[in-house]
Amino acid sequence: MEEYNPWWSGEKDEDYLKWRNARIRWIPSIVNRITLSPFALHFIYGPRQVGKTTAIKIMINELLKKHDAKSIFYYSCDELSDYKELGEVLDSYYTLRKTWGIKRAFIFLDEITFVTEWWRAIKARIDRGAFKNDVIVITGSASIELMKQKEFFPGRRGKGKDYIMLPLSFSEYVELIEKIKVFRGEIEEIDENFLRNGIYKEKLKVAFQKYIETGGFPLPIIDFFQYGKISFSTFKTYLDWLRGDWLKAGKNEKYMKEVISYIIRARGTPISWNNIASETSINSPNTARSYVETLESTFAAKILYFLSQKVDYKKNKKIHFTDPLFYYVFSNYCRESIDREAMIEGMAASIISRKCPVYYWRNSTEVDIICNKKEKIGFEITWGIKKWKKPRIIKKAYLLNRDNIHVYLASI
Repeated sequence: MEEYNPWWSGEKDEDYLKWRNARIRWIPSIVNRITLSPFALHFIYGPRQVGKTTAIKIMINELLKKHDAKSIFYYSCDELSDYKELGEVLDSYYTLRKTWGIKRAFIFLDEITFVTEWWRAIKARIDRGAFKNDVIVITGSASIELMKQKEFFPGRRGKGKDYIMLPLSFSEYVELIEKIKVFRGEIEEIDENFLRNGIYKEKLKVAFQKYIETGGFPLPIIDFFQYGKISFSTFKTYLDWLRGDWLKAGKNEKYMKEVISYIIRARGTPISWNNIASETSINSPNTARSYVETLESTFAAKILYFLSQKVDYKKNKKIHFTDPLFYYVFSNYCRESIDREAMIEGMAASIISRKCPVYYWRNSTEVDIICNKKEKIGFEITWGIKKWKKPRIIKKAYLLNRDNIHVYLASI
């Protein structure tokens, strides 16, 4: 337990020092958004290696300036198997804090998702008042599972909230890495922000080329600025955590590799669960669906369903990877070539999905991305010469091409 909490003995935390000494670093926005006042049960979810642990360590460093070091408890739950082991860890700290006279604690439980029935250990101790003066921050890397499990805490969250940490969007990348203060906001503000950001058009174009090479994850960004390319070890790091999470979710790696390979070859065209099943060793459409949904729940993929007057879940789906990094990792993994336009369309869909639910539409013409809010707003992505006419089903439409996409995405 002491190895996870070096500040108890007056030592510095290695993760924090590594971040502090990095040539390229930024403070994740969640550090300034989260409120650490009791009682609170917060959930932070997002893909692995997106900076959740770094954000926690920055929070801890700030807390250490005002609070007793022994009132701050951190534990990485990767090696725990079930709620019983988690309960033992929590009880051990509870016993220690009593001997230390700690009445208020800050408890950080990192990567809890795959601890079987972890919620039982937390809920039981909340119910008996063990955490009544505390702040608990729980992180996880599988959105569907964590969203299901947090429902076991009705009326037990106090001031707690849900937070999501995703890779940097292009506008965040521009501000934090390139130090360009752009105008950005909601989808409804995109026209105004696009005009304002026009003065940065050439700078944004250069930044966009870099972003396409790195995506928004920390390690590739740091690699690129230090070495001019993403290192093999970074690719391996991200592939290893993905494979580990697939296995924890009960998925066969061979089948997953075949599914990913088929998605890459589909190049952003709509496909069905039957298509995937018939082109892989899986055979079952329902099983194919579960593999793609696992990719989505670990934030590696985004499924766009067909939208006309209503969402049609039976029609073919567009399946995109959510960050350029995943295209490079999966391309190397499956030995498939990347379609650049499909990658950029996926990146745009992922960025727009942070502001509204996203779908697609196709008939005699096509809308790559439909933002479905009070009114339908369409986005068509093209990397070449393309004539396109807005269909009547959408109120407003934008054609994003190589001359303007960087300004539009910087405005969201």
